[in-house]
Amino acid sequence: VTIYALVVLLGLRLEQGACQHYLHIRPAPSDNLPLVDLIEHPDPIFDPKEKDLNETLLRSLMGGHFDPNFMAISLPEDRLGGDEQRPSGAMPSEIKGLEFYDGLQPGKKHRLSKKLRRKLQMWLWSQTFCPVLYTWNDLGSRFWPRYVKVGSCYSKRSCSVPEGMVCKPAKSVHLTILRWRCQRRGGQRCTWIPIQYPIISECKCSC
Repeated sequence: VTIYALVVLLGLRLEQGACQHYLHIRPAPSDNLPLVDLIEHPDPIFDPKEKDLNETLLRSLMGGHFDPNFMAISLPEDRLGGDEQRPSGAMPSEIKGLEFYDGLQPGKKHRLSKKLRRKLQMWLWSQTFCPVLYTWNDLGSRFWPRYVKVGSCYSKRSCSVPEGMVCKPAKSVHLTILRWRCQRRGGQRCTWIPIQYPIISECKCSC
C-alpha cells in the first residue's frame, strides 16, 4: 500500500478510458484461448487393454516427440510443475522505459534517483507479471503418455496498476502424444494414433 501510494504521488500517470490506459504495460492477447478440455466416452469398452500398453512399442510410436519435461508415464512425485511466480528474464521495455518524477512541488518535476527508480520498476514488474503455472494432468488410460504438464494463468491478484486487469492465456504450444482410438465399422477396431495436444505457454495481462 505504501509503495503504491508513493507511485501515485511521484506522478505515475496512466491514461484513462476502457482499458486503454493499461495497454502500454501489457498488450491484450490475440490467440483463441483458453483451451477446452477433451470429453471422453465413459464406456470402458473403449479403453486399451494391458497388452496395448507395451511401453517399448509406444515409445517407438512416439519417436522423438517424447518430452520428459512435459510428459510422464507415471505421476511424478512433484505434482506441481515448477511454478514460477516471480519475474524472471529481461524486464519488459514498457516498464524499463518508464520515467518517475517527484511532482510534489506544483509546477516542478525532479527525476528520481536511479536506486529508487529501479525499486519502483521492480515493484511494478512484480505487480504486472503474469506467470504460467504448471501442474501435472492425468489424461486417463486412453492417452500415452498418460500424464502431461499443463499450464494455467495466475489469478490470485490483478495484474495492472490501477487494478482491474487479470492474467489470461495468450499463447499455446502443441505436444505430440498418442491417443487410443476405436472405430466400430465392420467390428470394433482400435489403435494408437498421434494427436496434437495444446498447452498454455504464455499468459498476459488483459481486460
